Amino acid sequence: MDPTEGVETPAKPLLSKPRRRFVGTSTSKAGSGAGSSKTPVRRVANLIPDDILHDPELNAAIAALPGNYNFEIHKTIHHIRRDGVQTVALQMPEGLMVYGCAIADIIERFTGALPLLLADVTYGACCIDDYTAREMGAEMIVHYGHSCLIPVSQTSLKTLYVFVEIVIDTPHLALSVRRNFPSTRSAFQRVVLGAGPSAPGAKIPISLDAEDEVLRDTVATPTSVTRDATGDVGHTDIGLETTTGETQGSVPTRLALVSTIQFVAAVQSLREDLSSELAPLPKEEDGEGEGEVDGAVRKVDRRDVGVWRGKYEVTVPQSRPLSPGEVLGCTAPKLKDVDALIYVGDGRFHLESIMIANPSVPAFRYDPYSKKFTRELYEHEEMRGVRADAVRKARKTLVESGSGSWAVVLGTLGRQGSLAVLKTIQSSLPPGSEPPLLLLLSELSPAKLALLPQLSTFVQTSCPRLSIDWGYAFDRPLLSPYEASVVVGRVKGWAGVEVEGIKGEGDYPMDFYADASLGPWTPRHRPVRAA
Repeated sequence: MDPTEGVETPAKPLLSKPRRRFVGTSTSKAGSGAGSSKTPVRRVANLIPDDILHDPELNAAIAALPGNYNFEIHKTIHHIRRDGVQTVALQMPEGLMVYGCAIADIIERFTGALPLLLADVTYGACCIDDYTAREMGAEMIVHYGHSCLIPVSQTSLKTLYVFVEIVIDTPHLALSVRRNFPSTRSAFQRVVLGAGPSAPGAKIPISLDAEDEVLRDTVATPTSVTRDATGDVGHTDIGLETTTGETQGSVPTRLALVSTIQFVAAVQSLREDLSSELAPLPKEEDGEGEGEVDGAVRKVDRRDVGVWRGKYEVTVPQSRPLSPGEVLGCTAPKLKDVDALIYVGDGRFHLESIMIANPSVPAFRYDPYSKKFTRELYEHEEMRGVRADAVRKARKTLVESGSGSWAVVLGTLGRQGSLAVLKTIQSSLPPGSEPPLLLLLSELSPAKLALLPQLSTFVQTSCPRLSIDWGYAFDRPLLSPYEASVVVGRVKGWAGVEVEGIKGEGDYPMDFYADASLGPWTPRHRPVRAA
């Protein structure tokens, strides 16, 4: 089933100027104590009653929403009824806003609660706007499309996170990987990694087209495509050892699988598929696609031809508190001992996070909507150079008198602003330096900061990607909290940056919301306890 069948996808907004840079084209126990049971149980309070699950009118209303999008309407109705909520705020990213009115109508019809649709821009779970919802009289907020980044124990009113899991064509996903990625490491390195572009910033299409299975016009790979008499693609001939020639001692290809929260179930399904060998194909006795196995004739599916049937070594990395395999635009795990990473999702924003954190790992993206499988590239050297230049300029304003004072921008878009991070930045400035000016802003822009010419450097606490992706567009340094810590000498920094003769080392970290972040300039930093 096509995951977008029957789903109207909102048109993407036109890119604003200046454009972003560095972008390549593209079982818990039931209780404790002697009487506890080891059998996993659900809390009775969270069980959805049958009269909600099997309400024909409610289910008919839900059927108007996309069938492969799980908005958890039954669960939402149950929570609102159970807690007697009279006013509920609904918050969702722009990509889901097209369904906002329908969801609000369903909630109002079947609970009697007044729905408030929060239409301000929502970039992630860090933008959950519980404060505004509470001030508007809401007793509960439902946040769609993101994971529980801000714990429900810390929000100012009852909070329900709905991930909006999206069902996709997982067999096509697995087949796309097996058709393009040899299951042996040596073959993978020669066939796939040997197909890299000569020019940086290029995108390499490596898969079959979603609709008609015809390869795209330009395929920058050392492969050939065979077609049958009808002109259909038969299989990709890699010109190396065949799947039947794999030896039992071959080293498997090592893959890391990641996605956004909507597709983590698909990632787990892909892991299970790739972690097992496929049954060998029968030997063909004629040209009609039939073969013999143990004396029995078996029909050979054309789609099985040219598929690598070996087992892959698969890891689904985790950067807590995120779910296994989940990445954010600001938070991604470091990878070890992998040959490549595969990202399942549309767009590049979240993918770029794990690419920045792991510049030496080849990255590939499977778009579940277009069903395209592509290799993605990133301008690592340019990005690091631009950010290193911002660090040097900021350092100069810090040590030279009369250069102007710093400003710390506390983001007010939802929960983006962190007082703990703010205090860390304030306390990190050298003794005797001018105290920084505190600015409260929901969204940053060059035009807005241009109104403050007396300030020399801005440190924004909203999102590190604002500095990485858009910092070059500002006429003065726009630093992330991590970069500010590099400027003041609290941390060395990444390879390529040097402050006061101290050279940085390693990769640029993407750990803004990670529990195991490098330092207190991140909101969830937890110091490592001594053994």
